[in-house]
Amino acid sequence: MSPSSAGGHGPFARVTSRTHEVIEPILGDSPGVSSFPGNLEEAELHLSRMRRQLGLATLLLVLFLTFMDNTVISVTLANVQSTLHTGISQLQWVINGYALVFASLMLLFGTLGDQLGRKKVMLSGVILFCCGSVVAALAQNADTLIAGRVIMGLGAAASEPGTLSMIRHIYPERRSRAKALGIWAGVSGLALAMGPLIGGVLVGVYSFRAVFWFNLFFGLVALIGAALILPESRNRVRFRLDFAGFLLGAGALAAASFAIIQGESAGYRNSRIDLLFAAALLLAIFFVFYERTVAHPILDVSFFKRSAFAGCNVVAFCTYFGTFSIFFFVALYLQDVGTSSGYGTALDFAPMAAAMIIASLLTGSWVARSGPRLPMTVGCALAGIGIILTEVVLTPSSGLSTIGWTLPIAGAGFGIAIVPVTSTALSCLPARHSGMAASATNTSRELGAVAGVAVLGSMVNGQLISSLIRQLNLIGIPKSFQNTVITAVTTGTFNSQAKQFKGTPAITKIVNEVTQAAYVAFGHGLDAALSAAGAMMLACGIVAAFTMRARTRTSGELHVRSQA
Repeated sequence: MSPSSAGGHGPFARVTSRTHEVIEPILGDSPGVSSFPGNLEEAELHLSRMRRQLGLATLLLVLFLTFMDNTVISVTLANVQSTLHTGISQLQWVINGYALVFASLMLLFGTLGDQLGRKKVMLSGVILFCCGSVVAALAQNADTLIAGRVIMGLGAAASEPGTLSMIRHIYPERRSRAKALGIWAGVSGLALAMGPLIGGVLVGVYSFRAVFWFNLFFGLVALIGAALILPESRNRVRFRLDFAGFLLGAGALAAASFAIIQGESAGYRNSRIDLLFAAALLLAIFFVFYERTVAHPILDVSFFKRSAFAGCNVVAFCTYFGTFSIFFFVALYLQDVGTSSGYGTALDFAPMAAAMIIASLLTGSWVARSGPRLPMTVGCALAGIGIILTEVVLTPSSGLSTIGWTLPIAGAGFGIAIVPVTSTALSCLPARHSGMAASATNTSRELGAVAGVAVLGSMVNGQLISSLIRQLNLIGIPKSFQNTVITAVTTGTFNSQAKQFKGTPAITKIVNEVTQAAYVAFGHGLDAALSAAGAMMLACGIVAAFTMRARTRTSGELHVRSQA
């Protein structure tokens, strides 16, 4: 993203210039009006045009890195599996270690930025992101890699909220701010789409470690730029942080994720897993009741009574849930079961990424003309259809000739659905609540990623093991060896172990039969996961149709309505 696009002349600015009537209520317009409930901001900062452009470019680089890391690792998973000998559950934590911490802490760090200084908290987050990248790049086992991803998620949670809230201070004028926010929305979609392409190229050049060195280099560029260019801002009025609400919410998320993922290996009829599910439910209930009573909640749950706000959060959740059904499992299938390389997978995903980018660029003006209802509904429907079509045509030998036309359908749907989510959440609430609204929708996105990987991963792994046992019984593999085979298949070490038997015809025949059985088993699990994700996206389209308004009210209309 070049800085010149921030001034109204770049491609994002041209496309999003018509979206001002949708997103102009965001973050208020009058000096001294807070972007968070009940607080006065410091006086607006009058920055030069060049510093504004460079400041926006720096914020967009931070945004791009934190959002990209949701998907960049997806095409490197086969390399991670073969290099570190990880199982599917560990691969899920490579994804979820980042997304879960990102989702759990974003609301807290957004509030801390208001209180302590948005620039200060953002810089701290970028430093953590870079440190986590180093840990992950040097990881010699799965646990260290997951730890690195957790640290990166902590850094992303601290740095990402400021990319939106600081635009309020860099662009105090309504029209220029609307353009900048349109660019912000476009870059968030671009980052999601470009992740698999960048990851595929980097793993093809070197290994999965190249992704984290890439993060470190550009993270340091963002750190230097933010330190030198961005102004500091904080709220004048301080209030007590809602640490209890944060602990309840984060605890519920962590307990649910652990239960889903660990239930694959321990079994879902295990007392420990049942206790985790029960704890997640109780913590979620306590969270809702507590947030309804506290003076300054980390999330005002009463906002979800507004159908548009609730609906756009459902769309945010489901869109990322569906996105990861493609990025995580299809990429892993093509590389584990098929013969696709990192480069090949990047090429396979290129049409989908292009469709996401083009769709997100064109959707801004569509939302401005018609409101969010039709774009969200169409986007969810296209995404669901694309996922289901991909499930129908996908084979181990799939490439551009097969999935090259189904993935772009899903990609266009994701691109269309993602764009109006943030603007709708912000414009359906009074401007003083915009910070909380933005954090809520971003949290919903990350929760969708966590749930998509955890729930669909459980389906894939469960189907893989049960189907593999059936296939091994059919070809006569003794039960005493089945656990060894299953462990080798699920940790990615089967092919390397099988190479030593290539000179023995009898054993080679068994190896080939077991390999084919594993491919069939993985395919059954993937079919179930993609079918579930496609059905969820189609159902999400119905939710969007019934909860979104044809046009989004402006802040003035909301003020008049609130006074009535």
